[in-house]
Amino acid sequence: MLGAEKEARKIAVEVKSFSGRSEMEDLEKALGQYVLYFDVLVELQPEQLLYLALPVWAYACLFEEPLGQLLLKNNRLRLIVFEPEQESIEKWIPAV
Repeated sequence: MLGAEKEARKIAVEVKSFSGRSEMEDLEKALGQYVLYFDVLVELQPEQLLYLALPVWAYACLFEEPLGQLLLKNNRLRLIVFEPEQESIEKWIPAV
């Protein structure tokens, strides 16, 4: 997990490569870790917002599909979508 500041707000970023056997298994693991870290941060560092960072291709495979859209609709996740080759952030998706 990385710490950073965005627009004077403190954030924590859990970066995932999604390089396992299956994108769905990687998503399940990432979501479990996200919930764990979220609950710990709420107690210990409530000023920090937690984001899950994932590569552009993983976002396209998972979050542009109906299941991923459902996860985003529930406003639990904050995502950072990045391009690994160019080391650039392509999209910020905050929870509402």
